[in-house]
Amino acid sequence: MARDDKSAVVDDLAQKFEDSTAAVLTEYRGLSVAQLQTLRRSLGRDTTYAVVKNTLTRRAAAKAGVEGFEDQLAGPSAIAFIDGDPVEAAKGLRAFAKDNPALVIKAGYMDGRLISAEEVGKLADLESREVLLSKMAGAMKASLSQAASLFQAPLAQTARTVEALRTKREAEGPETVAETAPAVDEATSEPAAEAATDSAAEASE
Repeated sequence: MARDDKSAVVDDLAQKFEDSTAAVLTEYRGLSVAQLQTLRRSLGRDTTYAVVKNTLTRRAAAKAGVEGFEDQLAGPSAIAFIDGDPVEAAKGLRAFAKDNPALVIKAGYMDGRLISAEEVGKLADLESREVLLSKMAGAMKASLSQAASLFQAPLAQTARTVEALRTKREAEGPETVAETAPAVDEATSEPAAEAATDSAAEASE
């Protein structure tokens, strides 16, 4: 490979290291071209699975500030550069390795540090971002429904009480209003009538 071509490869790999959410180093010894294509498809559009040359990858890692990767670069190497959810990619790599033991997960790089193959496996044990978001949305929906029920319950009870009073009043009719009106006190009305008669008599004299 010409020097300019090597420099371009190093620049491209360094850029992938810098732009990726995470990277997982694997050894693919014994895998066929068809199997590698199947692996690429299974990892999805958010992960680029690239066969790399160890010497150029060491230079690219150093250029990108990735430390610790160079010690793992031995044998036929390929790196999964992950742009999306690292959990999903880790699950995909582990599932493929289970069916194709020739794929060996050697190490990874995430959040600015080297992670071991065991840590990549633990990453695969986690729930994916989509599952977590779905659970959060379900929990929020349930909480909102409970809150709505708490707010609506007193209002509903008040509405039922008001309706019951209105129905009761309509059933009782206007007679109830007349019966409940205050009666005029006869003892009070008689002196008032006599006073009115005396005033009329004095006026006529």
